[in-house]
Amino acid sequence: MATLGEQRAATTDVDRDLALDLYRMLILIRGFEDRVQSLFLRGEVYGTTHLYSGQEAVATGFASVLRDGDRIACTYRGHGHLLAMGADPEALLAELLGRATGINGGRAGSMNMVDPEHGVLGCYGIVGGSIAAATGAALALRDTGSVAVAYFGDGAANQAYFFECLNFAKVFALPVVFVCENNGYGEYTPTEAVTPGGIQPRAAAMELPTTGVDGMDVWAVRAAAAEVVGRVRAGGGPELVEAVTYRFVGHSRSDPGKYRPDGELERWKERDPLRTAAARLREEYGLAVDEVDSIDRELEERLAAIEQSALAAPFPQPSEGSEFAVARG
Repeated sequence: MATLGEQRAATTDVDRDLALDLYRMLILIRGFEDRVQSLFLRGEVYGTTHLYSGQEAVATGFASVLRDGDRIACTYRGHGHLLAMGADPEALLAELLGRATGINGGRAGSMNMVDPEHGVLGCYGIVGGSIAAATGAALALRDTGSVAVAYFGDGAANQAYFFECLNFAKVFALPVVFVCENNGYGEYTPTEAVTPGGIQPRAAAMELPTTGVDGMDVWAVRAAAAEVVGRVRAGGGPELVEAVTYRFVGHSRSDPGKYRPDGELERWKERDPLRTAAARLREEYGLAVDEVDSIDRELEERLAAIEQSALAAPFPQPSEGSEFAVARG
C-alpha cells in the first residue's frame, strides 16, 4: 500500500527519493484528473465526476505516512485518494469508463469505488458517509497498531455524522484521524456562510486534539500527518486535522464555478501544490529544470498509454460478475 516510502513513515524527514515520489504522485493525480475531464467532455465517462484538481497535496501527504493494514474512507471526490494509496491508475480509469477491467469491474463508476487491497473502504456519495465508515473501521482496528482515516469536506462538518462519530470515537478512544479537506465551499456555498465558529472548535468541544495545516503544501501535510497519525497509532485516541485547500474546478461536471469572487481562483493557483513542489525540488534538492520537466513528460506518456489501453478494454456483460444475474433458457 505505502507506495511513497513506508520505511520512512514514522519521520517527518523527506529525502531526495521521497521528495521525487511525492512530486510524481502530485503529477499523476493532476494528469489523471485532466484526462478524466477530457474523456468526460468526449462522452466516454458516464454519470458525474468530482475532480480532485488543486487538493492533491492532502491525499499525497497523508498516504505517505500510512502503512499496510491502515484503512481510509473518502468522499465522492476520491480519485486522488485511491491513486495515492497505490491503486492501479489504468484499472481506475477503466472503472470510470465503465469497462470490465475497472477496479470494480466497471460497475461502480466515479463516486462509489472501493479498493480493499490498498486499504480503501470506499468513496461515499453521501456527504459525511466517509466519517461513519472510518469510525466503524477504527472499531475493528483497536489494539492492532493500525489506524483509520476519514477524509471529508467542510460541508460534512454540518452533518450529524460529524458530531455523532467524533463523539463516539472519543468515548471509545478509537484509532481514527478525521481529515477535513476545507476547500472553502460546500458545493456552491462559502464555508464561512454556513459554519459559524469554524471546524476545529467543533472537534475541540468534544476534546479531540486538532491540527490545522496548509493543504496546498505536500511537505507540510506530510509533517502534520506523521505527527498526528503517530499519536493515534500509539493509542492516543482520535484527532482531527483541518487541511485548508482549494479546488481548481467546479464542484462537479455541471458547475462552471461562476459563484467565485473575481480573482480568487487565480490567487489560489499561485499556490498550486504542483508548482510549489517543483520549485522546492529545484531549490532545496538541486534538481535542474529539465529534470523536473522530464518527470512531467514521463507521467504524461504513461497516462496517454493508460488511456488508450482503458478505452480498448471491453464493457462488462450483464450476466457476468453479478449475484443478481438471472439464468435464462
